[in-house]
Amino acid sequence: MFPTLSMLVTDQPEAVGAIYIAPIKALLNNQADRLGTYTEMVGLRRFLWHGDVDTSARAQFIKEPAELLMTTPESMEVMLASAKVPVPKLFSELRIVVIDEIHALAGTDRGAHLMSVLERIGDNSKHDVQRVGLSATVGNPDAILQWLRGTSKRDGVVVDPPKVPQARQIAVHLDPEDDGALAKRAADAALGRKSLFFCGSRRLTESVADRLRGRGTDVFVHHSSVSLAERKLAEERFQGTGSAMIACTSTLELGIDVGDLDNVFQADAPDSVSSFLQRMGRTGRRAGSVANTTFFCSDPEAVLQAVALVELAKEGWVEPIPPQTRCWPVLVHQLLAFTLALGGIQRDIAWQKLSRLPDLADITRFEFDQAVDFMVLHDFLFEAGGMLSMGDAAERKYGRKNFLELYAVFSSPQFYTVIGPNGSEVGSLEQAFVDNLQENLSSFLLGGRAWLVASIDHKAREISATPAPRGKMPSWGGFVPQMLGFEVCQRIKRLLCDTTEYSYLSEQAAATLRDYREDFAALLQRGNALQISSDGVRWWTYAGGRINQTLKHALEELTGWKIVTDNFHLRFTGDGLSQTAVIAALEKLAAPSFWEDDELWRKIVARIPPYRFSKFQVALPPRFELELVGRYLLDLDGARRFILGGAAAPPSERVADLLSRVISTFPVAAPGPQPPAINAARPERGIRYIDSDAALAALCDQLANRPFVTLDVETTLVDRNLCLIQVGTDDINALIDARAPLDLEPLARIFESPQIVKVVHNATFERSVFSRINIRLANVFDTLAASRRIRGKQSGGHSLAAVCKRELDKVIDKTQQVSDWTRRPLSPEQLAYAALDVEVLVQLYTLFTSLQPELALVT
Repeated sequence: MFPTLSMLVTDQPEAVGAIYIAPIKALLNNQADRLGTYTEMVGLRRFLWHGDVDTSARAQFIKEPAELLMTTPESMEVMLASAKVPVPKLFSELRIVVIDEIHALAGTDRGAHLMSVLERIGDNSKHDVQRVGLSATVGNPDAILQWLRGTSKRDGVVVDPPKVPQARQIAVHLDPEDDGALAKRAADAALGRKSLFFCGSRRLTESVADRLRGRGTDVFVHHSSVSLAERKLAEERFQGTGSAMIACTSTLELGIDVGDLDNVFQADAPDSVSSFLQRMGRTGRRAGSVANTTFFCSDPEAVLQAVALVELAKEGWVEPIPPQTRCWPVLVHQLLAFTLALGGIQRDIAWQKLSRLPDLADITRFEFDQAVDFMVLHDFLFEAGGMLSMGDAAERKYGRKNFLELYAVFSSPQFYTVIGPNGSEVGSLEQAFVDNLQENLSSFLLGGRAWLVASIDHKAREISATPAPRGKMPSWGGFVPQMLGFEVCQRIKRLLCDTTEYSYLSEQAAATLRDYREDFAALLQRGNALQISSDGVRWWTYAGGRINQTLKHALEELTGWKIVTDNFHLRFTGDGLSQTAVIAALEKLAAPSFWEDDELWRKIVARIPPYRFSKFQVALPPRFELELVGRYLLDLDGARRFILGGAAAPPSERVADLLSRVISTFPVAAPGPQPPAINAARPERGIRYIDSDAALAALCDQLANRPFVTLDVETTLVDRNLCLIQVGTDDINALIDARAPLDLEPLARIFESPQIVKVVHNATFERSVFSRINIRLANVFDTLAASRRIRGKQSGGHSLAAVCKRELDKVIDKTQQVSDWTRRPLSPEQLAYAALDVEVLVQLYTLFTSLQPELALVT
């Protein structure tokens, strides 16, 4: 800004000479005092214009314009539309526009709107207006530079000074959310310091703040639903002395100055490297301080995600911002904005103004005319005498509150409201996540509880939900609403395949990473692996949420199967599912002609539920509306590259070249009986297999008076659908079939009893699994923690196999751990392995509590 102010001092304009644009009002407000001080020091003025600025101040500005205008894209639209704003005079001497945090706008509808507004305002200036974009986290700055240039004839340059290597402090902790350890760790780290605690949702923000209050630190909340007055109070109080923490969403990510910040905390992990770097960059700004981030993970998968983000950042990678060239919402929005600002506009003039925008560059004149004709036919536009004006339908839809809806192109993020059984609102789910839910089958976590989908009303955007049956896992659980990108998921795959140890992981987090590596070792060695089991076929792509969504819809169109996805894999179920059928479907995907069939892809996109991604899509012809829906939800280019490979991709990285080899080498069924490893231990007691309510009730009656029970589970990989629950005592080895139609309420009472100790190895995993079926583990003795406490650092580590070998001289055969636990009946080897797990836990509990009796009090 200093060169900008210097330019204005050297040649002072009669009206606005420079515009500073920020993506959010909070950032404008935050910079207003600073830029006000700078302008005042050199005899200039600045004016802040956004929705919270009163009309009298705006009127004064119009009468006596300031040299520096601070505003948002939407407020510039207001100026262009207002008859009271003399736009030609106000911007006749505009020389420069500075856009802060440009990564928050580029590649979005708001970014396309910004480009249109800049062109329209620049039309009034006698200068070729210079455009400057600022960002610390753009992965493809050259592409953003070309986008930002627009119609300017100026040369472009990326200014990226050499970065001086600086120390960073990273820590990743894993603590089960329900034992209070997370809150205690965060409170201890925050004491006497200034901290921001970033959370992924407003609900989590409130929950974190509530748990941290009363622990010696002043705690504030900052998110979009908090009133402006409360947000300003939090920011002001944060500037004072003493301990202070703001629990916030991304509202404080975009460079807002909250003073000398000591710590950045993160609940679980953000979804991008860019967000991680933006948040960490809030610290380390003053001399002697170090940029830092501490991840407080309540879920094992969050550890993997945090490590992937940190390692990608260390490698210098940041998400590129994909350019868009067919932004239909902005075409509709700007057509209506032209009519609002000018009263009417000729079709050719409108095309001339819109065709110059990079975000509309691939829309042809023929397609433009199709869109205009549709809007005229449906009364969004009125055409007479060669002029387009606003139609009655547009006035009814967008004309409320003096056309307030027309000043912003963006719609509020689309969520589906979740309604509980008593009609109360439970919370909301993102639109893309809802696409994976099935009525009466799918479950999801919200507000710390598991819910079962009863019905979905896409028109009203409502989900009717009932509490998930206690102790019963529905056939598919939708538990990962966060959409991750391809590179982050591929980095997670890499860290599962290697043996690198990360010094910034806590012991519990490191143990979880080792467990995952052990579970996935055999699977991931096969690349893009297929896993065929009794409950369907899983294709492990590690391609990210949007690519997997694209593959899901394509394969559903090809096969008729039901496919559900997350960031890492697709799961196929349905009639006719076989090895031959899967091979045939994937071979069709690997044909280049499949990706070039426009008619087929229109049919695929048409299968997507009728989501509303933009308030302007109703004014589009169906063909273009389908394209818009596909752009928001799918990643056709990314999926094509993943399957076929880019031009530079070696054959070893192309799925098309891997499919036949991977499918032919991966077993089509669970392996048959295998001999145990040499000297492998076998269970010494008989095994009780529980698959009826009567047998479970009898078992729980026996367990009710025991001082302790040992516990383990077997699940599917990553989605962690519960398959088997193992419970043991000094004379019982019981295996409970979690896939049988059992009422697990009697077992829940045992697990939640404060009188009975639950002995588990690495309890974090079991806690996360049981939380999904509304069961909480209380009074837990973790043999992993006990081993660390007693033995300290050991070369063999503290996995259950290592501890059993070291303490009991028993070899645990782990080959069954990654077998198919969904099939029935289980093999003798699987039953023996499962029973042995809880049997050795009895022995370890006895040993550890005899060595250090005080450990028996650790829960």
